Amino acid sequence: MASKLAFLPFFCILFFLFSLSNAKYDTETIFKRLQGCHKGTKVQGLHYLKLYLASFGYLNYQHNPNHTNPENDLFDQELEAALKSYQNFYHLNASGTLDGPTVSQMILPRCGHPDKENSHIHGKKLLNIVSRYAFFPGNPRWPRSKSRLTYAFNSSYPNAYIPPVVDAFNTWASDTGYFTFSRVNDFTTSDLKISFDSGDHGDGFPFRGRVVAHAFAPTDGRFHYNADLPWSVGPGPVPNANDLGTVALHEIGHLLGLHHSQFESAIMWPTLPIGQVKGLSEDDIQGIRVLYGLN
Repeated sequence: MASKLAFLPFFCILFFLFSLSNAKYDTETIFKRLQGCHKGTKVQGLHYLKLYLASFGYLNYQHNPNHTNPENDLFDQELEAALKSYQNFYHLNASGTLDGPTVSQMILPRCGHPDKENSHIHGKKLLNIVSRYAFFPGNPRWPRSKSRLTYAFNSSYPNAYIPPVVDAFNTWASDTGYFTFSRVNDFTTSDLKISFDSGDHGDGFPFRGRVVAHAFAPTDGRFHYNADLPWSVGPGPVPNANDLGTVALHEIGHLLGLHHSQFESAIMWPTLPIGQVKGLSEDDIQGIRVLYGLN
C-alpha cells in the first residue's frame, strides 16, 4: 500500500481472535441454533455472534474486549445495537433479533473485508437508483501514473483458474475506460498479485468459515482466494461452487479502491450466494469514476 492504513492492524487482531475461537467454526450450525435470540437472552455460544459482528466491523473489540469472552453469552444492549446496524446494512428488518432472514444472510459466502470501518458511503441519485458505492478510509487510490497496472499469478495458482480472472480484469478495463491491465510472469514485481491460499496464510487475515477471498486497498496489490472452498470457472453458474470470475470482479474492485457497497446489485455488495454469477453494475463503475475524478 502507499501507506499502511490505520485500520489494518485492528482488522488483523479481529481475525486472529476470530480464528482462535474455534478452528472448526461453523456459522451455519451455530447461528441456526442461536436463531430467535434477542436482548436479555443468555445462550451458550452467543459470543460467536459477537465475534462475527466484530470481525465485520459492527462491534468494537477495542472498546469492549469482553465481547470475545466465551463466558459472555448474554445478549446485551450493545449486541442488539450491533445486530441492528448489520440488519440495516443488508436492508433487513432492523429488529435487533437474530431472526431467520438475518441468519440466512450471515451464512452466505462473503468477502473477508469488514463492512464497517468508517468507509465513505455515498448516496447520489443515478439513473433511477441511489448509488451506494463506498471508499476505504482516506480514499486510497492508484496514482495517475499507474493507470496501467500489471498483474501476475503465483507459481502454485491453478492454470485452469486463470481465464476467469483475466476476463474480470478486461471487464473492469472496458467498463471504466480508465485502467488497463497487462498480465506478466514476474510475480514479485507485478502491481497486482493473485494467489490461492489456505487458512492462516501469513498476511494477518486467515481464511475461516465461508470467507471466499480478500484483497487489499491501493497500492498493496494482494488478492487471495480461499483454496479450501469449491470453485467453478463458468461461464455460467455451477451448483454448490463459488464462481471465480464473479469473486474476481469483486476483489479487483477492492484492489482499485472500492469498499463494500450497500446496493445489492453491485459487484461490491459483500456476499454472493454459492452457485451464482454476477457482473458490474452502474454503482461499481460510478464509484471508480468518482474516486479517480473521471466525471
